[in-house]
Formats: sequence, C-alpha cells, structure tokens
Amino acid sequence: MSGHLTITHAGPALSLQDMGRSGYRAQGLTVGGAADRIALYEGAALLGQKPDLAVIEMAGSGGTFTADVDIRIALTGAQMVAKVEGEQIVWNASHLLPAGAKLEIGGARDGSYGYLHVGGGFDTPVVMDARSSHLAGGIGALLQTGERLALGVDKGRDVALTVPPLDRFGGGKVRLVASMQTDNFSAETIARFTKTVFRRDARANRMGVRMAFDGEGFATADQLSIVSEVVVPGDIQISGDGAPYVLMYECQTTGGYPRIGSVLPCDLPRVAQAQTGANLTFEFVEMDEAVALQNRYLAEIKALASKVAPLVRDPAAIRDLLGYQLISGAVSARTDPLKMEED
Repeated sequence: MSGHLTITHAGPALSLQDMGRSGYRAQGLTVGGAADRIALYEGAALLGQKPDLAVIEMAGSGGTFTADVDIRIALTGAQMVAKVEGEQIVWNASHLLPAGAKLEIGGARDGSYGYLHVGGGFDTPVVMDARSSHLAGGIGALLQTGERLALGVDKGRDVALTVPPLDRFGGGKVRLVASMQTDNFSAETIARFTKTVFRRDARANRMGVRMAFDGEGFATADQLSIVSEVVVPGDIQISGDGAPYVLMYECQTTGGYPRIGSVLPCDLPRVAQAQTGANLTFEFVEMDEAVALQNRYLAEIKALASKVAPLVRDPAAIRDLLGYQLISGAVSARTDPLKMEED
C-alpha cells in the first residue's frame, strides 16, 4: 500500500471494476467486470502496467477526487471534462496528480462509461479472485462520497502520454453470430431485424441494454415453450414485448427468452458506450469471419502500448512552465552557431 485516493464527491454510479471473475457460472455468478474492456487496455498502455488492475468505472458522470501522495492517473473511455485544480486536462492520456490536488471529472460527452486509472491500481480486498464490484451478484457496492481507496505500488514513472482511442463510440454497426434460437425466427423476421435502425434505450445498466425501435416487435412462434438455459454476455434476448435486450457482463446465468443472435465480444464495447438515443444496427456474420474479427481485435489491443506517444501541450496553458527544462546544454552568446569552428 502506498497511499489513498479519497472520493470527495461521488457521481451517481461509480464502481470499482477490473476484468471480472471467471469460473463461477456454476455458482450462479457471471463474469462481471468493466463494461468497456477496451478502456482497461488503453489505461494500462498509458501507465505501462497490466490491464487487469482495478479501476474506477464512472457511468454517466464522474466526481471529485484527491490523493494523499503524488500519483499517476490515466483517463479513458467516454470523454468527460476533467480538471486538476481548475486546469483542464486531456482525456485518453496520463497525468500526474499531486498530493492534495483536486481532480474533478464531469459528465460523459460521447459515450456512457469513463474510467479513472491509477498507477499500481487499487489495493482493495480480493473477493473470489477479483476486486471488481458485481452489483447484480451482491459483491461490492457503488462507491460513495468520503470513501478512501488504498493504492497499489506503482512501479512506473512516465506521465504526459496519450494513445489514440479504438473506435467504439457513437453507436453504429454491431456484428453478431447465430445463437441457440436464431433458427426459430422466420427469415422475414431476421431480415427485418437486420434492416431495423435501433436506438439505445434509457433502460440500460450493467446487466443489459434495451433496444428501442419503431414498428412491431420481434417474436418466434414457440417462444413460450423455451426452457431456461445458459446465457452469456452478448446474447440478444427478445423480451415479451418484442424488444431486443443485449446482455452485458453482469447478466444472469440462465434465461428463457428466445435469443435472436449473440454479439461478438469485440463489439460489446460499442453497445456499452452507446449513449441513450444513439443508433445501432445489427449484422450477422459467419463463424469464420467472427473468429477473424475477434483475432484482429485482440491484435489491436495488444498493439496499444506501441501507439503511446508524448502528450503535446500548449506552453501558454502550462502554469508551471518555468519548472520545465526548456533548454539542454550550454551555449555561447558570442559564437555564431552557423559558422563552423576552424581547426
């Protein structure tokens, strides 16, 4: 333990998240973890550490934070206005947060979930192999004003780095493969589903995202006779009112609603980050293509560390400009630098 981060003001839905828990489905617990896994990899690349460390997930808006020691932070996911002692700082970048300085993070502007990373992660208790809160499973809880989170040991030093975010904001096309009941839907229903422009409904949380749409609902003739069976994140269930729900990482372990398809893991962050009202469309792909798309995604997140670059700052906006080493080496005021010295 190397200090604490205090939440001096908590937004409405802050939680501690990591990559979640695997291997507990038989006990009724799905994997959980961060809604946007890509954001964890981006933060890890910026801080030069592993992506499985715990971070603060901020749904919709952030809060105000202070640390009792100098710490490195990184901000990823949905862009939010962030300031340190009133001075705005860049998103998708790493920064130094001095001891006692106030970090303010506002509302999301282009997505749903923002992430606050710290160097070394958070050194909170491990429960069933993870530090993340699984709200639907009763593990952990939303973070509250006044909480002090222990910090892990930070082995890195670099700050003022940035990385280009992977594309997943603003809605768009979501790829899926056939699921257990896809063949139960008529060809006409499948065609209408893929041609429909859906909107991310306000009824959404870490368990699932409802898709709003115009026109009649979707259904299969034998949906009332389906026996409950295993479901996984990405499955698209068709509810009783005909609306599709995309299941997220805190979904239930079993379900009896018909599933029209299953979203590829690489596209789940696009669903998670869609703001209320954002347009989403669905496209079926064959399994071979799905595997290729997933492998390409894994290669992209693996390559993030190689895309980290120094953060270019405007000198006019740097308060402590004189504290930087602007010139290195010694020069003479009398020597013409363009004239070669004679031997």
